[in-house]
Amino acid sequence: MAVILKPLPFVANLLRHPPAVRLSAVLYTKSFSVLNRPPPNYEGHVPLTTIERGALAIGSAVGSLTNPRRGDLIAALGEATATPYFIYRLRSVMLSSPTGRRILRDRPRITSQTLSLPHLRTLPTNSVGRAYAAWLDREGVSPDTRDQVKYIDDEECAYVMQRYRECHDFYHALTGLPVMVEGEVALKAFEFSNTLLPMTGLSLMAVTRLKKAERKRFWNTYLPWAVRNGLRAEEIVNVYWEEQLEKDVDELRMELGVERPPDLRETRKAEREEKRRAKEARERVGGLMGN
Repeated sequence: MAVILKPLPFVANLLRHPPAVRLSAVLYTKSFSVLNRPPPNYEGHVPLTTIERGALAIGSAVGSLTNPRRGDLIAALGEATATPYFIYRLRSVMLSSPTGRRILRDRPRITSQTLSLPHLRTLPTNSVGRAYAAWLDREGVSPDTRDQVKYIDDEECAYVMQRYRECHDFYHALTGLPVMVEGEVALKAFEFSNTLLPMTGLSLMAVTRLKKAERKRFWNTYLPWAVRNGLRAEEIVNVYWEEQLEKDVDELRMELGVERPPDLRETRKAEREEKRRAKEARERVGGLMGN
């Protein structure tokens, strides 16, 4: 039986171009160095050598673990570790879906200019758009804070990463997870199970920064939820969020196969209240014994 070998993604992409372009790319590849960098493939693109990419991955991983609020380092880690395989896999996922192909064709962007937040706040209470706007307001987050992709060489794959990055807050709104470290770690576990992007898995190292009770809650509740839902859910990168804004958010969760986890803010609030009552009870007992 004949075996059909498929070319690697970057080779397949190269073969789509004329012979002159292919030859030029090969020559650039052979001579690519820090002192002889090829021209960018798109606006803002920064071509990296293999050594530079590895250094960027290590440096951004250490830096983002030290300070999980450094979104620029997390973005750099995502781009440095997404190639050569994982971002191509995610693009293939989009190309295999009619909706994903439309997203790649239309190239929508998610910003405060492309989405009218005042309008979203007027949508029905349980709509996707209203839930998204409410989450942004509650967490004090803006859709304009996402860094521009620049370290991924393939232009279309760069858009795939940009799309994933800009949809991140919709994943928060869909799951209800807050922006605090504990909520971000839980969401990254869900994203890793669904997208397989290495950065989302590496971000789980931040669990070491959690307090004992938070780590216990993550291992016992949120990690099992993340793995179960991430694996069984539809590919969330194929959701055309701009077309789902008026849909009931519970209906969308059902369609995607995502169950909402326990409300983390309410859980933490109840835990603090329980500790407060326990402390007051101990103080009352101590006062009675003192008398």
